[in-house]
Amino acid sequence: MFDSPLSASAYEVLGVDPTVDEESLRRAYRLRLRQTHPDTGGDAAVFVQVQRAWELVGTPVARAAYDRGHGFGAASAPEWSGFRPPVRTQTRDTRPRARSFGHPGGWRRERYLDLIREWAGRGVTLDDPYDPALVRSAPHHLKRLLADALAEEATARIVSDLGMGYTVWHDVVADERDPDAKLDHIVLGPSGLYGVLSEDFGGPVRLRRGELIGEGVSGSPIAELVRSMRAVARAARVRFGGAIVVLPDEDLEQAITEVGRVKGVPVAVVSRSGLATVMRRGMTGAREIGGNEVFDVRTRLQQTVRFA
Repeated sequence: MFDSPLSASAYEVLGVDPTVDEESLRRAYRLRLRQTHPDTGGDAAVFVQVQRAWELVGTPVARAAYDRGHGFGAASAPEWSGFRPPVRTQTRDTRPRARSFGHPGGWRRERYLDLIREWAGRGVTLDDPYDPALVRSAPHHLKRLLADALAEEATARIVSDLGMGYTVWHDVVADERDPDAKLDHIVLGPSGLYGVLSEDFGGPVRLRRGELIGEGVSGSPIAELVRSMRAVARAARVRFGGAIVVLPDEDLEQAITEVGRVKGVPVAVVSRSGLATVMRRGMTGAREIGGNEVFDVRTRLQQTVRFA
């Protein structure tokens, strides 16, 4: 909840300055509880955020750890991976993995690095472009790029663990004429062929008339996902079984919501913790594939997919 580049800090949720003393912090917490409690007309989602914020900074030990890890105070924790790209470990992992192609989040990370340096200005050396304090001060569109890169990387880790029966393509170009038109992930497995969008809007979202809405939502994410899938399907001469939008757990009231068909494609909105379940069991109305067809679809995609 508080580790997204788009999320408010624990202090912002509680409505205080990061340097506030402990007694003032406690008073602010109690005030925010009263203001946001659902029984008094408050927002349930914000009420949960207030409670979580207090868990992170409500004691001196917890607060010190939070400050070190999120760029508050004199020094941040050098070991905190934060917003940096995932690092491959040297530990041997013998678990079977899905076959994976492309670089999840790579296009958005490259774009973020270019723009954050441009925003900082010429002649300014950025020792760490992922420093939490720097990210927090960056314009919203830069934080959004980084948040989406992190979301794609999180999805990639989940689908990788599905096993060798799955093949995944990341950061796929949907339209050669439009550099921003891409499909975050294509997942092929026993339950079908899916187009997947990984998002982080920085706050709660909900559905209205088959589309996502919320304070941080712009455009029509589901419609755009289906449009990108159709472009890839035409080029590769394949049929997608369904479309999946993956969001952080705390941004959804339900782990799995089947939206129905959008332009003829079954759509589901799922939390990260619910993604593996949907991939394994499939979706209502999604077309399962197997046998020689899996091989044929994989071959067609391998021959036509281009990466962003």
